[in-house]
Amino acid sequence: MGFFSAACTSAARLDGKTAVITGCNTGIGKVTAKDFFERGARVIMACRDQQKAAAAADDIKASCQSTAKLGELVIEPLDLTSLQSVRNCANTILDKEPSIDLLVNNAGIMICPEGKTEDGFETQFGTNHLGHFLFTVLLLPKISQSERSRIVTLSSIAHERGKIDFDDLNWEKRAYHARHAYSQSKLANVLFSSELARRLKEANIDNVTTYSLHPGVIRTELGRHMRSTYGSVASFIWSLFSWAVKTPEQGAQTTIYCSVDEKCANESGLYYAECAVKTPSQAASNKEDAKRLWIESLRLVGLPNNYNPFKKA
Repeated sequence: MGFFSAACTSAARLDGKTAVITGCNTGIGKVTAKDFFERGARVIMACRDQQKAAAAADDIKASCQSTAKLGELVIEPLDLTSLQSVRNCANTILDKEPSIDLLVNNAGIMICPEGKTEDGFETQFGTNHLGHFLFTVLLLPKISQSERSRIVTLSSIAHERGKIDFDDLNWEKRAYHARHAYSQSKLANVLFSSELARRLKEANIDNVTTYSLHPGVIRTELGRHMRSTYGSVASFIWSLFSWAVKTPEQGAQTTIYCSVDEKCANESGLYYAECAVKTPSQAASNKEDAKRLWIESLRLVGLPNNYNPFKKA
């Protein structure tokens, strides 16, 4: 059991609401999907592995047989390492769903060996930030249609060690460092969420709120690359800090809090941990870097500088 384990206590229902969650066939994403399903939401499980997603959906349903007023579980293919897959998934959701009330950018990859996405981006930056950036801005016009909607992006305390190197976002000039690349991608998550909040306010869209968060150190598949990257050192480090490791149920609490709790309904662009607002790193508070990252991200995903997602579909 994790040493820190705040819990979301809100009993808010999501009946008639549609929630989109990326990468929710396992870990805290699966717990989040189950929570929304129990609250009555139509949950779009946007996952890369369709078989695992189907198995996760069946498992969630089986575990909720005695629960009344359940929602729906719908599976859509999404591979965040492919911008074409991101566009395909977004277009499918836009075509099928009359509304989107919640978007949880949950999927991620951590401290993996050096590699590139399908579009040539460093794997962690491309998956954790650029994939979610494109997915969010494509869905945003429909998200803006909802009476009240929230966009929740999972970052990490690792963002505090991050630095955005605008001259080498994809680690083509520097020697690759898996942990530093991960920290850069998690810093990008916080900057993206805060800049999104600023731009929503600038566009006079006050029915959409955004949140970034640190879920805690969790026993999930997210750390599956640590052994291949760091070998036996990873096991040693893991054993040292095992006392602080959360279960997926504990790790999902801040995500659920930011998604449904009434106490943060009117907050936007802030960073959370343990179901409370926290102060992010100085780098994560750099407004000029946040603006520049937005423009660079538009360019990298193939959208023009004047692309405007701040209009209702």
